[in-house]
Amino acid sequence: MIALFIAGAIAFFGSLFGTGVLARVLKTRGRSQPILELNEDNLRVPQHQHKVGTPTMGGLAVLGAAAVGYLLSHIRGGVVFADQTLVMWLGVLAMAGIGFIDDFIKVTRKRNRGVFWKLKGGITLLVAFGIAAALVFTSDIDTRLSFTRAEVPGWELGAILWVLWGGVIIFATTNAVNVTDGLDGLAAGAAMFGFLAFAVIAFIGFRNPQEYASIVNPYDLAVFAIAFAGACAGFLWWNAAPARIFMGDVGALGLGAALSLLALATDTHLLLPLLCGLNVIEVGSVAVQMSVFKVTRGRRRLFLLSPIHHHFEMLGWPETTVIVRFWLIAAALSMTGLGLFVADFTRLIAP
Repeated sequence: MIALFIAGAIAFFGSLFGTGVLARVLKTRGRSQPILELNEDNLRVPQHQHKVGTPTMGGLAVLGAAAVGYLLSHIRGGVVFADQTLVMWLGVLAMAGIGFIDDFIKVTRKRNRGVFWKLKGGITLLVAFGIAAALVFTSDIDTRLSFTRAEVPGWELGAILWVLWGGVIIFATTNAVNVTDGLDGLAAGAAMFGFLAFAVIAFIGFRNPQEYASIVNPYDLAVFAIAFAGACAGFLWWNAAPARIFMGDVGALGLGAALSLLALATDTHLLLPLLCGLNVIEVGSVAVQMSVFKVTRGRRRLFLLSPIHHHFEMLGWPETTVIVRFWLIAAALSMTGLGLFVADFTRLIAP
């Protein structure tokens, strides 16, 4: 239990101070992301021109602080590095690397879009399948379809089908977090709630090894999750509106990978849409908007602008109002997912 406090505290303070230093360094070097006045369809977008000059790539501090918190918590006896968690870290770094390249192109070429989105999507999907394959063939991860645990519903997918399933989950979650990262602090706050929920789930698995025997080293997973939660909290000091630094794709893709990998490692695949419910709503709004636009041959749009947080901005909601209300939605959905997990657990151990 002490290792969890160590990991969370170190990650929090590391992110708090590290982000501040990074923000000053990047601002001095002019590493800011351009802000568009019009979107790709020449439609008017919410006015964010006051954010011009705000540095990006703050996700470097988040991921770095989470890594330091995770590593230093293992100095104390009782915490063991798991091969599975190390593979998860490699997956997070791989996705963050793609995001870093995208961010670097944006800030050096002074354009809002980095890697062409189809190329970026294809690369991200291939990497997602690679991460899933690495988990299957280098660890003892359970390959059954799961909701709150491996036995529910417990359908055996086999290695190949599980890799495809896991790859889709990783790809979808990373993109969902990336889509959510459109307002100050929105993605980091929502991710924090998800990581806290996963920390509780993994810790329950650790304290009840007979009921959750399929989870590989759940204590290490709990440390992994709480380190990311602490790092997100520290980052919000600087990223909350008005943001002094943006997360960037390096952070959004890295956090998305971490959340999806926790769902795979804790056997909560089908619970992930609730634990990260706000991200599902955000990316779902984009999918629905595109579908309506295509079906009507460009004549109609369901939302004034997608993702859905921009829709409410266009209705006249202040940015801070959208952010706080969306945080509340994220917290409610994460707690609902955690509640379903705990309800299944209490039913499982009931005499």
